[in-house]
Amino acid sequence: MRSPILPAAVLVAALATTAAANMGGSPPPEPTAPPQGEIRPTEKLTSRQQAEQLYGGAYEDVAKANKDLAGGKEKNAQKKLKHALERAADAVALDSTYHEAWNLVGYASRKLGDYPRSLAAYDRCLRIKPDYAPAREYLGEALVELGRVREAREQLAWLQRLNAADQATALAARIDAWQAAHPDSVLPAAQDGKPAPAATPDTSAKAPGSGN
Repeated sequence: MRSPILPAAVLVAALATTAAANMGGSPPPEPTAPPQGEIRPTEKLTSRQQAEQLYGGAYEDVAKANKDLAGGKEKNAQKKLKHALERAADAVALDSTYHEAWNLVGYASRKLGDYPRSLAAYDRCLRIKPDYAPAREYLGEALVELGRVREAREQLAWLQRLNAADQATALAARIDAWQAAHPDSVLPAAQDGKPAPAATPDTSAKAPGSGN
């Protein structure tokens, strides 16, 4: 991204750091650092540059949503997540190879309860970059929320092969928590992207990207 985005990136980093401190997780990857030089008003942004601008805005929306969730402002958080989803969707429309933006589409959709869209977005992300650990973790978490623990373990195995220790630890903890809540049974895979009856989706906030 170009230098006009730098102030937003700085603000985003500050918001994400605050959210991470509140929620005990790590912030998502920051938007790509702008290269040296400035874009003159008459210069036209490429599709990728426009997508990166949108991703930066979506990143900021998620950080604000997490801050709202930490303060118990659920409705405000939902509005910001919807805005983040719109921006991330516009980003991948501009550049369908932007795997970080697909990951954010998956994250925001999952937090809004749209599991079919979330799973599809994670799949697109991982088709582009199979070794992208954040998406592997979040896909695993979505599968746990749907009661599809065996499939979640497949994502955990991926993370272990990638030596993504932080993501593997976070997903393993989520799997262990689900199993502790369901000691006598293993739920069948959910159908049509809907949570299995006894599985309760986790609503804790965690920004998309590396770490928790």
